[in-house]
Amino acid sequence: MDYFAHETAIIDANCTIGKGTKIWHFSHIMSNCVIGESCNLGQNVVISPDVILGKNVKVQNNVSIYTGVICEDDVFLGPSMVFTNVINPRSAVIRKNEYQKTIVKKGASIGANATIVCGNTIGEFAFIGAGTVVTKEVLPYALVVGNPSKQIGWVGEFGHKLEFNEQGFATCKESGEEYQLKDNSVIKI
Repeated sequence: MDYFAHETAIIDANCTIGKGTKIWHFSHIMSNCVIGESCNLGQNVVISPDVILGKNVKVQNNVSIYTGVICEDDVFLGPSMVFTNVINPRSAVIRKNEYQKTIVKKGASIGANATIVCGNTIGEFAFIGAGTVVTKEVLPYALVVGNPSKQIGWVGEFGHKLEFNEQGFATCKESGEEYQLKDNSVIKI
């Protein structure tokens, strides 16, 4: 076994789990999911069938990742954040054929207790603040907060808010990387 699973973790058949991944206490990994290398799944995490996690995905305690969710490489999922996979769930109405796809792109972070309504894409390196309710697409590098979510700025790949000058350029205070804002879109230079 090239990964670590705590003795209380349950791992169903037909899962692919990458080298160096760690699965902690009371977590349940369901059939046919794919978990990349070097992931860390905290306590009481549930990964539903057919979920795909890229490399180096960090899933904090008490997160359930439901069928239809894809997380690309280097995604951070904060404690007790929530994904949905059906727009109008009812206990007495079976809607498994209506699961919607949610994609969390490379490097995005979702804060503690945030809710991601299904059918949306979270762009590369976006930052979703704690407690935010995402009801629509989130642009790459966007900083969003609130209920419903509202974009309040932009962040760089190290997660710091970017302050753009009059020419539309900003520098990350930690990495020194430079970014350009043009036509409501951020690119790293």
